[in-house]
Amino acid sequence: LVLSLAWLGPAAGDEDKDEEVVEEEEKEKKEDEVLSDEIKEEDNVLVLHEHNFARALSEHQLLLVEFYAPWCGHCQQLAPAFAQAATELRNESSPARLGKVDATAQTVLATEFGITSYPTLKLFRDGNRTHPLAYTGRMDSQGIVRWMQRRAGPSATLLQDTDAAAAFVNSQDLVVIGFFKDLRGAAAQAFFEVAAEMVDMPFGVAEAAELFQAYGLSADTVCLFKKFDERQTNFPVDPARGLDTAELTQLLRVHSLRLVMEFTNETSNQIFGAKIPHHMLLFLNKSSSEQLSLRDGFRAAAAGFRGEVLFVVVDVTGHGADVLPFFGMTPADAPTLRLVKMENNRKYQMEQDNFSDSAIRTFIQAVLDGKVKPHLLSAEPPEDWDTRPVKVLVGKTFEQVAFDETKNVFVKFYAPWCPHCQAMAAAWEELAERYKDREDIVIAEMDSTANELENITIHGFPTLHYFPAGPGRKMVEYKGTRDVETFSKFLDNGGTLPVEPPVTKTPGNSTGKEDPSAPGTDESRDEL
Repeated sequence: LVLSLAWLGPAAGDEDKDEEVVEEEEKEKKEDEVLSDEIKEEDNVLVLHEHNFARALSEHQLLLVEFYAPWCGHCQQLAPAFAQAATELRNESSPARLGKVDATAQTVLATEFGITSYPTLKLFRDGNRTHPLAYTGRMDSQGIVRWMQRRAGPSATLLQDTDAAAAFVNSQDLVVIGFFKDLRGAAAQAFFEVAAEMVDMPFGVAEAAELFQAYGLSADTVCLFKKFDERQTNFPVDPARGLDTAELTQLLRVHSLRLVMEFTNETSNQIFGAKIPHHMLLFLNKSSSEQLSLRDGFRAAAAGFRGEVLFVVVDVTGHGADVLPFFGMTPADAPTLRLVKMENNRKYQMEQDNFSDSAIRTFIQAVLDGKVKPHLLSAEPPEDWDTRPVKVLVGKTFEQVAFDETKNVFVKFYAPWCPHCQAMAAAWEELAERYKDREDIVIAEMDSTANELENITIHGFPTLHYFPAGPGRKMVEYKGTRDVETFSKFLDNGGTLPVEPPVTKTPGNSTGKEDPSAPGTDESRDEL
């Protein structure tokens, strides 16, 4: 036995030593991999870091790079779509490739490219790392693929004769053709820029004199061809001003929509993406032929407001059922009309619905002229609204509580479905318990999905506002960390946070700043 142990003893010691050597070798191997300029791939996405970034730029003419943080929820949500887009581009032998950089680990790259939020996508062209282009497309696989395809090839198809132009016009429901006397001129170049951005529309370009004649044109013009509403809409280029890219983009977005849209899952992105300042909504039940007939007068009123007001039909028994709570409505309220001012979600309604085209035009013009007051939602106050530590406010009671000159009122504006609101609910209750015996401090909350205020617009949840005692109707937005101790410091300091020492860098946070998607910060909230 002693002899056996004598044999095994050194062997066991050698094994421990071997494990240490192996661990050290593996560590050195990993360090060598990081220091190497070798480019590895994950799901056809190039894995980039400080030491292989220059090589990636030199090997790929078009490289779209995602700067991400491993803990970022938005980055995790984007990952499958980003990988799918990378695979599609790889399969079609496109010169465009996708790469990714862990910006929390690669702090040198994050600093070089000014990365302050995640995910940030930048396009590097022809090896140039000093002027990357910000990604402006949709955050889904098809959006990424189309955006890259437009940059990999010509953004507009050259149409050389009438047959090619006619085939292009008839190829889809909606196409854009730029007619330019000089394709190298400034106006044509601006057109190509717009074509590169508006990836959901096919763009063609023409300079042949016969094509100008065939489409009734004599000067540089951008034409939108549709198989609905107006078949051809012309946007002449102003010889003095030239072609403004932002203006043309907005014109094409507005005129690419049908004069009257139907709110569906497929059209919702178009409706909200057009950035038309007002939406006129006709709520109806499509199963009723009588209500369907109201669309005629609605459509007749639409033409005079194109670009200023978007007309939308909402089926209360279909996709539109989901938006009814936003208006405080039920399907039984149909048919009815509402106008929404998009910048602040203010809603307007007729004193009594009148569906004639003249009545609709008159109502809209009155709203645009500021002659109609918004219709504000308000729930009924609960019977015990002021007996609990957290006071429950509604639209009808807000003024008398928030602007009580004898009280300092701290209000949480929330949405019942908002996870960030749910996460801070316990802290808000604890704060109210802490101050429930203070006569001069009120802790309150208001469900902003069921209540609206005339002079306060809530853009995201939760939003916290402090209304100090005294005259003047003052309001202070709280932007600190959302925990009981910080709330208390804010209240005890009269509605301001005491000056704190500078924030220091923490692991996984290369900027030393709180990330917008990190929990517990003012930026951690759901946008409307």
